[in-house]
Amino acid sequence: MELISNLEKIFSFVVPLIFAITLHEFAHGYFANLFGDSTAKKLGRVTLNPIPHIDLIGTILIPLVLLLLSKGAFSFGYAKPVPVKFNNLFRPKLHMIYVALAGPLANFIQAIFWSLIYVMLEILYPTELSIFKGICSFGILINILLFVINLFPLPPIDGGRILLELLPRNLSEIFSKIEPYGFIFIILFFLAGLLNEFWIEPLMNLTYKLLNLFTYPITFILN
Repeated sequence: MELISNLEKIFSFVVPLIFAITLHEFAHGYFANLFGDSTAKKLGRVTLNPIPHIDLIGTILIPLVLLLLSKGAFSFGYAKPVPVKFNNLFRPKLHMIYVALAGPLANFIQAIFWSLIYVMLEILYPTELSIFKGICSFGILINILLFVINLFPLPPIDGGRILLELLPRNLSEIFSKIEPYGFIFIILFFLAGLLNEFWIEPLMNLTYKLLNLFTYPITFILN
């Protein structure tokens, strides 16, 4: 029974994770191509096929290990980043903001989708379809996490790239030097508890409240 339960959790996690990372990276590539940079398209990354976006370690190994270690309570993953050539964009500074923002927004939209499905299932089938509710629950969690973490204002993640384009050129050039060490700083902030306390938790709570605005009409109608 425990094996079946673990397999269900893995399945319930993997399905929305694949959607989350695929649409996140697709959104980056799509808008980069829309605004003049066809690099991702030429490399076959502007696709809804998840395989080109999958990173063996970040998409499969790390999420499964975290899921098993936390007994299904927490997991996280990432995909291969879509390549974007800044100078190919029609209006580099403005369009880079749009390209960077596209990924997190794709996750927020998915969080809305999974929330709506979950609410409908919970109201219409309160004691049934638990595996589908599990998929929806993980879908909400994964996409909110990706939305929030990717908005953290430190390069090379999306929020950092947005900040680089918003800063004056002299400050942007100084701040960009952090980029090679960005993930190290993020890991250190996370291990120190600072990332969770001052960024992830507050923004996740706010995002859940925003999702309630979208699910309230469905709840009202079905009840």
